[in-house]
Amino acid sequence: MTTIDDHDAYIAAAAEPFRPELQRLRSILARTLPEAEEMVAYNMPGFSIGGTVVASYAAFSKQCGLYLLPGAISAHADDIAAAGLKATKTGITFSPRKPIPDELVERLARASRKETEA
Repeated sequence: MTTIDDHDAYIAAAAEPFRPELQRLRSILARTLPEAEEMVAYNMPGFSIGGTVVASYAAFSKQCGLYLLPGAISAHADDIAAAGLKATKTGITFSPRKPIPDELVERLARASRKETEA
C-alpha cells in the first residue's frame, strides 16, 4: 500500500477480501469510542483520545490486525484465546474467515480507552 491520509483511503486500498472486515472494525470502534478522533499513524488507521492512539487496525497480505494498548490485551487474554485468536502484547491477528467477535472488539476498545484514564 502507498501512504494513506484517512480511513476511507486505507480501506479502499486494501485487498478486496479484507475490506468488509476493515469497515466492520472501523464501525465498531467508532461506535464504541464516540469521543475518539479518527487518525492515521504509521500508515494505519486508528482512533485517538487526547493524543493517545487507543485502537487501530490494518490489513496485511494474509490477515488483519487490531491494535490496542497493552493493558486491554492482557486484561482480555482469556477471551482472546477462547475465541481461538492469537495475540501479541499490543495486537490480535485474524482472518476474515475467523474474525474477532463484535462484542470482544467492543470490550477491548473500552479497556484500551480506560487505560488512557489511569
